[in-house]
Amino acid sequence: MDADSLLLSLELASGSGQGLSPDRRASLLTSLTLVKRDYRYDRVLFWGRILGLFADYYIAQGLSEDQLAPRKTLYSLNCMEWSLLPPATEEMTVQAAVVKGRFMGDPSHEYEHTELQKVNEGDKVFEEEVVVQVKEETRLVSVIDQIDKAVAVIPRGALFKTPFGPVHVNRTFEGLSLSEAKKLSSYFHFREPVELKNKTLLEKADLDPSLDFMDSLEHDIPKVEPCPRAWLPKALAPQPQALPPPQGPGASRWSEAVPWWCCAACSGQASPSTMLPAPRTVATSTWAPVRRT
Repeated sequence: MDADSLLLSLELASGSGQGLSPDRRASLLTSLTLVKRDYRYDRVLFWGRILGLFADYYIAQGLSEDQLAPRKTLYSLNCMEWSLLPPATEEMTVQAAVVKGRFMGDPSHEYEHTELQKVNEGDKVFEEEVVVQVKEETRLVSVIDQIDKAVAVIPRGALFKTPFGPVHVNRTFEGLSLSEAKKLSSYFHFREPVELKNKTLLEKADLDPSLDFMDSLEHDIPKVEPCPRAWLPKALAPQPQALPPPQGPGASRWSEAVPWWCCAACSGQASPSTMLPAPRTVATSTWAPVRRT
């Protein structure tokens, strides 16, 4: 959300149940204005908040005149003092991938991870345990970068590309119509195009070079991670741990069900005909259970 319309944007986003206190809002409004002036950004966006155990990270991004130029990311713990984060690299992504769990809220905190590395000693090769330390600041940079690449989205027409190359904000853009807003082709990933470069000239024939210069969401394939505590028939689960029998209406339909590390989405079996209503007295995951035949 743009810092210039921060209060209105926060009000619209608070409908989800997550919001900021009045003092945080006032601090953000003042401090982001100073960030824009001191760092000489063309625009400043309030990226969001990452919750931590002891403190929360408030994230902002600064944009230059070219809206697709690499964005500068800043974080704050109190909405007043902002620190610049380094650009994300492949090495940071690999290091942060081994860290699991909640953020601590301390950028200097170091996570410890033990991994096996091959060591050559003459003609002998053996594995040695090495303790790798990953700073939370590195993890923060990696997580923000991955979220940006995956879900930073902008509607078609909000930006336009000039014949000279730079991308600017379209001041005449007033939003999408109702019919256009329902189409995935009306939204683009807010980053440098990746898939667009692989399209043929025939596929690019109907595209407007000044508007369709980013990757569309139309051809995205969602990546689904395995979901714990989904329910599968007992015969399909290799030696799972039995559960106490469920109680309540519909319990007989669940007498042979056990938890397993799978879900309807990742197995490709999600369809209205395979969904079963979960009994109210049995705790289930957010995924609807599946009956397989």
